[in-house]
Amino acid sequence: MQERGSTGTGNAARYALIAALVIIAAGAGWVSAQLFSGSAVSSNDRKAIETVVHDYIMDNPEIIPDAIEELQRRENAKQLASVGSDVHAPFPGAVLGNPKGTVTLVEFSDFACGYCRKSVDDIDALIAKNPDLRIVIRELPILSEHSVAAARMALAAAEQGRYGQFHRAMFAAGRPGPDTVDAAARRAGLDMAKAQAAAKSERVQQELDRNLGFARQLGFNGTPSWVAGDQLISGAVGADELAKAIEKVRGG
Repeated sequence: MQERGSTGTGNAARYALIAALVIIAAGAGWVSAQLFSGSAVSSNDRKAIETVVHDYIMDNPEIIPDAIEELQRRENAKQLASVGSDVHAPFPGAVLGNPKGTVTLVEFSDFACGYCRKSVDDIDALIAKNPDLRIVIRELPILSEHSVAAARMALAAAEQGRYGQFHRAMFAAGRPGPDTVDAAARRAGLDMAKAQAAAKSERVQQELDRNLGFARQLGFNGTPSWVAGDQLISGAVGADELAKAIEKVRGG
Protein backbone atom coordinates (compact mmCIF):
# COMPACT_ATOMS: atom_id res chain seq x y z
CA MET A 1 0.00 0.00 0.00
CA GLN A 2 1.04 3.59 -0.55
CA GLU A 3 0.10 7.21 -0.08
CA ARG A 4 -2.11 8.50 -2.86
CA GLY A 5 -2.37 11.92 -4.40
CA SER A 6 -5.03 12.85 -6.90
CA THR A 7 -4.95 10.60 -9.97
CA GLY A 8 -5.33 13.73 -12.12
CA THR A 9 -7.46 14.39 -15.16
CA GLY A 10 -4.80 13.05 -17.54
CA ASN A 11 -4.83 9.54 -16.16
CA ALA A 12 -8.59 9.61 -15.76
CA ALA A 13 -8.99 10.60 -19.39
CA ARG A 14 -6.68 7.81 -20.52
CA TYR A 15 -8.53 5.25 -18.43
CA ALA A 16 -11.85 6.49 -19.81
CA LEU A 17 -10.55 6.27 -23.37
CA ILE A 18 -9.30 2.73 -22.85
CA ALA A 19 -12.63 1.74 -21.32
CA ALA A 20 -14.49 3.39 -24.17
CA LEU A 21 -12.50 1.48 -26.78
CA VAL A 22 -13.13 -1.77 -24.94
CA ILE A 23 -16.84 -1.03 -24.79
CA ILE A 24 -17.00 -0.19 -28.49
CA ALA A 25 -15.01 -3.26 -29.48
CA ALA A 26 -16.81 -5.69 -27.22
CA GLY A 27 -20.20 -4.12 -26.76
CA ALA A 28 -21.83 -5.33 -29.93
CA GLY A 29 -20.72 -8.91 -29.47
CA TRP A 30 -21.65 -8.91 -25.78
CA VAL A 31 -25.16 -7.57 -26.36
CA SER A 32 -25.71 -10.03 -29.15
CA ALA A 33 -24.50 -12.91 -27.01
CA GLN A 34 -26.70 -11.89 -24.08
CA LEU A 35 -29.80 -11.48 -26.21
CA PHE A 36 -29.42 -14.54 -28.36
CA SER A 37 -27.39 -17.02 -26.35
CA GLY A 38 -28.74 -20.47 -27.05
CA SER A 39 -31.26 -19.20 -29.60
CA ALA A 40 -31.47 -20.18 -33.22
CA VAL A 41 -30.27 -16.91 -34.69
CA SER A 42 -28.42 -17.10 -37.98
CA SER A 43 -24.90 -15.80 -38.25
CA ASN A 44 -26.09 -13.17 -40.74
CA ASP A 45 -28.75 -11.88 -38.32
CA ARG A 46 -26.27 -11.85 -35.47
CA LYS A 47 -23.78 -9.91 -37.58
CA ALA A 48 -26.48 -7.39 -38.51
CA ILE A 49 -27.41 -6.87 -34.88
CA GLU A 50 -23.78 -6.38 -33.90
CA THR A 51 -23.40 -3.80 -36.64
CA VAL A 52 -26.46 -1.89 -35.42
CA VAL A 53 -25.15 -1.84 -31.85
CA HIS A 54 -21.67 -0.81 -32.98
CA ASP A 55 -23.02 1.98 -35.17
CA TYR A 56 -25.26 3.25 -32.38
CA ILE A 57 -22.32 3.50 -29.99
CA MET A 58 -20.20 5.26 -32.60
CA ASP A 59 -23.00 7.70 -33.42
CA ASN A 60 -23.75 8.37 -29.73
CA PRO A 61 -20.37 8.39 -27.95
CA GLU A 62 -21.84 10.48 -25.13
CA ILE A 63 -23.34 7.30 -23.69
CA ILE A 64 -19.85 5.97 -22.92
CA PRO A 65 -19.12 8.16 -19.85
CA ASP A 66 -22.58 7.31 -18.51
CA ALA A 67 -21.91 3.62 -19.05
CA ILE A 68 -18.52 3.84 -17.35
CA GLU A 69 -20.04 5.71 -14.39
CA GLU A 70 -22.81 3.15 -14.05
CA LEU A 71 -20.32 0.29 -14.23
CA GLN A 72 -18.21 1.94 -11.52
CA ARG A 73 -21.30 2.48 -9.37
CA ARG A 74 -22.20 -1.21 -9.61
CA GLU A 75 -18.65 -2.30 -8.79
CA ASN A 76 -18.60 0.07 -5.80
CA ALA A 77 -21.91 -1.34 -4.61
CA LYS A 78 -20.51 -4.87 -4.68
CA GLN A 79 -17.45 -3.85 -2.67
CA LEU A 80 -19.48 -1.86 -0.16
CA ALA A 81 -21.89 -4.77 0.26
CA SER A 82 -18.94 -6.85 1.47
CA VAL A 83 -18.41 -4.52 4.45
CA GLY A 84 -21.99 -3.41 5.01
CA SER A 85 -22.66 -0.49 7.33
CA ASP A 86 -19.72 -1.45 9.56
CA VAL A 87 -17.34 0.82 7.65
CA HIS A 88 -19.42 3.81 8.77
CA ALA A 89 -19.33 2.80 12.45
CA PRO A 90 -16.37 4.59 14.06
CA PHE A 91 -14.09 3.44 16.79
CA PRO A 92 -15.67 5.25 19.78
CA GLY A 93 -14.61 8.87 19.59
CA ALA A 94 -12.65 8.66 16.31
CA VAL A 95 -14.86 11.23 14.60
CA LEU A 96 -14.36 14.76 13.32
CA GLY A 97 -17.11 17.27 12.68
CA ASN A 98 -20.58 16.57 14.06
CA PRO A 99 -20.64 13.18 15.83
CA LYS A 100 -24.41 13.07 15.30
CA GLY A 101 -24.28 14.37 11.73
CA THR A 102 -26.67 12.95 9.17
CA VAL A 103 -24.10 12.91 6.35
CA THR A 104 -21.07 10.65 6.77
CA LEU A 105 -17.71 10.78 5.03
CA VAL A 106 -15.22 8.03 5.87
CA GLU A 107 -11.49 8.65 5.51
CA PHE A 108 -8.78 5.98 5.63
CA SER A 109 -5.73 7.85 6.86
CA ASP A 110 -2.08 7.37 7.84
CA PHE A 111 -0.13 9.93 9.89
CA ALA A 112 2.96 9.23 7.77
CA CYS A 113 1.07 10.13 4.58
CA GLY A 114 1.92 13.57 3.21
CA TYR A 115 -1.27 13.66 1.14
CA CYS A 116 -3.32 12.92 4.26
CA ARG A 117 -1.57 15.85 5.94
CA LYS A 118 -2.54 18.09 3.03
CA SER A 119 -6.13 16.89 3.35
CA VAL A 120 -6.45 18.18 6.93
CA ASP A 121 -7.25 21.69 5.68
CA ASP A 122 -9.76 20.26 3.20
CA ILE A 123 -11.51 18.40 5.99
CA ASP A 124 -11.62 21.47 8.23
CA ALA A 125 -13.09 23.52 5.37
CA LEU A 126 -15.78 20.90 4.75
CA ILE A 127 -16.66 20.76 8.44
CA ALA A 128 -16.98 24.55 8.58
CA LYS A 129 -19.38 24.56 5.63
CA ASN A 130 -21.39 21.46 6.58
CA PRO A 131 -22.70 21.42 10.15
CA ASP A 132 -24.44 18.10 9.44
CA LEU A 133 -21.19 16.39 8.39
CA ARG A 134 -19.74 13.51 10.38
CA ILE A 135 -16.27 12.39 9.34
CA VAL A 136 -15.31 8.90 10.47
CA ILE A 137 -11.55 8.42 10.48
CA ARG A 138 -10.30 4.89 10.01
CA GLU A 139 -6.67 4.65 11.07
CA LEU A 140 -4.74 2.75 8.39
CA PRO A 141 -1.04 2.84 9.38
CA ILE A 142 0.54 1.21 6.34
CA LEU A 143 3.55 3.40 5.58
CA SER A 144 5.87 2.97 8.56
CA GLU A 145 6.20 1.37 11.97
CA HIS A 146 6.03 4.84 13.50
CA SER A 147 2.68 5.49 11.88
CA VAL A 148 1.41 2.41 13.72
CA ALA A 149 2.43 4.01 17.03
CA ALA A 150 0.74 7.25 16.00
CA ALA A 151 -2.46 5.42 15.03
CA ARG A 152 -2.52 3.59 18.35
CA MET A 153 -2.14 6.87 20.23
CA ALA A 154 -4.89 8.45 18.12
CA LEU A 155 -7.32 5.73 19.15
CA ALA A 156 -6.22 6.14 22.75
CA ALA A 157 -6.97 9.85 22.38
CA ALA A 158 -10.41 8.97 20.99
CA GLU A 159 -11.18 7.07 24.18
CA GLN A 160 -10.40 10.23 26.15
CA GLY A 161 -12.57 12.41 23.92
CA ARG A 162 -9.49 14.17 22.48
CA TYR A 163 -9.31 12.61 19.06
CA GLY A 164 -9.57 15.81 17.04
CA GLN A 165 -6.92 17.52 19.15
CA PHE A 166 -4.45 14.67 18.69
CA HIS A 167 -5.28 14.23 14.99
CA ARG A 168 -4.41 17.83 14.20
CA ALA A 169 -1.42 18.00 16.56
CA MET A 170 0.08 14.82 15.09
CA PHE A 171 -0.21 16.01 11.50
CA ALA A 172 1.17 19.41 12.48
CA ALA A 173 4.18 17.71 14.09
CA GLY A 174 5.39 16.23 10.78
CA ARG A 175 6.26 12.59 10.18
CA PRO A 176 5.54 10.37 13.17
CA GLY A 177 8.33 9.19 15.44
CA PRO A 178 8.69 8.48 19.16
CA ASP A 179 9.26 12.15 19.99
CA THR A 180 6.55 13.61 17.75
CA VAL A 181 3.91 11.08 18.85
CA ASP A 182 4.62 11.83 22.50
CA ALA A 183 4.66 15.59 21.89
CA ALA A 184 1.35 15.47 20.00
CA ALA A 185 -0.25 13.44 22.77
CA ARG A 186 0.82 15.98 25.38
CA ARG A 187 -0.27 18.88 23.19
CA ALA A 188 -3.68 17.23 22.87
CA GLY A 189 -3.96 17.16 26.67
CA LEU A 190 -4.03 13.39 27.11
CA ASP A 191 -3.69 11.55 30.38
CA MET A 192 -0.43 9.95 29.32
CA ALA A 193 -0.56 6.92 31.61
CA LYS A 194 -4.05 5.99 30.44
CA ALA A 195 -3.20 6.74 26.81
CA GLN A 196 -0.09 4.58 26.79
CA ALA A 197 -2.02 1.69 28.32
CA ALA A 198 -4.88 2.06 25.86
CA ALA A 199 -2.49 2.25 22.90
CA LYS A 200 -1.20 -1.22 23.77
CA SER A 201 -4.64 -2.72 24.30
CA GLU A 202 -6.22 -5.54 22.34
CA ARG A 203 -9.24 -3.39 21.43
CA VAL A 204 -6.98 -0.91 19.65
CA GLN A 205 -5.19 -3.71 17.78
CA GLN A 206 -8.53 -5.15 16.74
CA GLU A 207 -9.56 -1.78 15.33
CA LEU A 208 -6.37 -1.52 13.26
CA ASP A 209 -6.89 -5.06 11.97
CA ARG A 210 -10.52 -4.25 11.14
CA ASN A 211 -9.53 -1.16 9.18
CA LEU A 212 -6.95 -3.07 7.16
CA GLY A 213 -9.61 -5.65 6.35
CA PHE A 214 -12.03 -2.94 5.24
CA ALA A 215 -9.39 -1.39 3.00
CA ARG A 216 -8.66 -4.70 1.32
CA GLN A 217 -12.33 -5.49 0.78
CA LEU A 218 -12.95 -2.05 -0.71
CA GLY A 219 -9.94 -2.28 -3.00
CA PHE A 220 -8.08 0.63 -1.41
CA ASN A 221 -4.31 0.35 -1.82
CA GLY A 222 -3.25 3.68 -0.39
CA THR A 223 -4.13 6.70 1.68
CA PRO A 224 -6.07 8.88 1.81
CA SER A 225 -9.07 6.90 0.62
CA TRP A 226 -12.70 7.84 1.13
CA VAL A 227 -16.19 6.39 1.33
CA ALA A 228 -19.13 8.71 0.69
CA GLY A 229 -22.44 6.92 0.30
CA ASP A 230 -21.94 4.50 -2.61
CA GLN A 231 -18.82 6.33 -3.80
CA LEU A 232 -15.30 4.98 -3.30
CA ILE A 233 -12.65 7.64 -3.82
CA SER A 234 -8.87 7.19 -3.84
CA GLY A 235 -6.28 9.90 -3.34
CA ALA A 236 -6.06 13.50 -2.18
CA VAL A 237 -8.76 14.73 -4.54
CA GLY A 238 -9.25 18.10 -2.83
CA ALA A 239 -12.07 19.85 -1.00
CA ASP A 240 -14.13 20.55 -4.12
CA GLU A 241 -14.35 16.91 -5.18
CA LEU A 242 -15.14 15.81 -1.65
CA ALA A 243 -17.83 18.49 -1.43
CA LYS A 244 -19.43 17.09 -4.59
CA ALA A 245 -19.36 13.60 -3.10
CA ILE A 246 -20.98 14.89 0.09
CA GLU A 247 -23.74 16.60 -1.90
CA LYS A 248 -24.46 13.31 -3.66
CA VAL A 249 -24.85 11.65 -0.27
CA ARG A 250 -27.09 14.44 0.97
CA GLY A 251 -29.21 14.23 -2.17
CA GLY A 252 -29.72 10.50 -1.75
